[in-house]
Order: sequence, then C-alpha cells, then structure tokens
Amino acid sequence: MTKTDPRPAKLLEEFLPLLNNTVKDNGVLDLACGSGRNGIFLARHNLPVVFADINPAALKKISELLTDLDSAVQFWQVDFEDPQSRPLAGKKFDAILVFNYLHRPLIPDIKNSLRSGGLLLYETFTAEQATIGRPSNPDYLLNAGELRGWFKDWTVLHDFEGYDHEPQRFYASLVARKPAGSI
Repeated sequence: MTKTDPRPAKLLEEFLPLLNNTVKDNGVLDLACGSGRNGIFLARHNLPVVFADINPAALKKISELLTDLDSAVQFWQVDFEDPQSRPLAGKKFDAILVFNYLHRPLIPDIKNSLRSGGLLLYETFTAEQATIGRPSNPDYLLNAGELRGWFKDWTVLHDFEGYDHEPQRFYASLVARKPAGSI
C-alpha cells in the first residue's frame, strides 16, 4: 500500500491469504468499486482485479493510482442497475467484492458470476444505519439476516451483523465460498 492508497476494509486484510489461494485465472471483481480502495489493496498484493463502476472519473483516478503496478488490472465502466441489461451474465470470477453497495435485483447474477469454489466478500449497511445517519433509504439497507439468507447454502467463513464504533455504523458482512460443483 502506498501513502496515497486509502485503507482497505478490515475484512480484506483478514482474508487476503484465502484470496491468494483462491484467485486463479478469473480474477477478482470489485463490483461498484467507487474509489477502488479494496481492489487497489488486492492489486498491490499481485491479484488480478477488474474495477467495475458507473463513474468513469473514479475509474480513471484508480488507473492513475496504479500506473506503477505490474499486476493485471482492468477497468469496466458499467451500470449494474440498468433494468435493460444484465452485465454480469456469462461472466465468471474467482472472487467478488461488494462493499457499501446494495442492489437486490443483482444478487442472482452475483451468485451465478462466481465460479464454483470462488469467494464472495460482501459488506454493507443494515436498516439500523438509518437511526444514526446515511444511507437511510431502505432500498440501500439490508434487513436483519437478509445477506446471510441469500447465501445460506454456501460455506460461510465469516458472518457478522451489528454495530461498529470505528467508524460508527450498522452493517452486515459475509465471506462465503460457493459450493464446489455449483454452476
């Protein structure tokens, strides 16, 4: 990590060894990557990352931050919420990161886009977040047990739902492995 790179999610630091053992030819999708802090962390640890976001300026800034990097990175400007498209259809990744983003109609495609045995790292706000700040729109907030419920048939390696004081937030996080032999 360089001085200009923001700190990645704690979850990534904790599960980096597992990601190193899981990521092969299909790379990591940093879905709705925003500033790219999590994907940047992985790219700087020599993992191939696809940075995907709707904002071309954000993708350009990430690209500029990674000019010194030898590992494989790609940039994908995409609107995951476009009701006329299914951008993940037909794509496969070894791991998918989703942080601070929720678009419920995308969940089946996220599940299908992860290769058999791949890893999902998902962390976002829960409904209780509205009691202390933003986001407060229920469309962007998980209900109790919702994240865990979507992946109940997967091997759950980490599961948390609750409050953190640093930074102050209510959130759920999940690390799960897609069952071997799954499509």
